[in-house]
Amino acid sequence: MKSAIPSLTSAEVESLPPWSLDKFMHETGLCPSTCWRFRKRGWLKVENIAGRNYITRAAILEFNQRMARGEFAKDRKNPRDNKSKK
Repeated sequence: MKSAIPSLTSAEVESLPPWSLDKFMHETGLCPSTCWRFRKRGWLKVENIAGRNYITRAAILEFNQRMARGEFAKDRKNPRDNKSKK
C-alpha cells in the first residue's frame, strides 16, 4: 500500500515555503504550550520573521525523523510504584 504522503527530496523540501507556527499547531493539533516546550528543549526549530514564528518543512521533516528513531522517548514515571515499595 502506498503512503498518502509523497516522498520528497531534501532539495524539494527546502524549496517549500515555511508555515506559520499557528498554522502548524492547527494542522497537527498541538497546543501552544506543547510547541513552546518543544522549542525550549530544542526539539522543534522555529524561525522568527518580522516578529512572527515560522517553521520550515525541513524542520518538520527533521522532527518527524527524530521522533521515529525514538530520540524523544523516556520511561514513564508512575508515582504509585514508589508508594507501594515503602
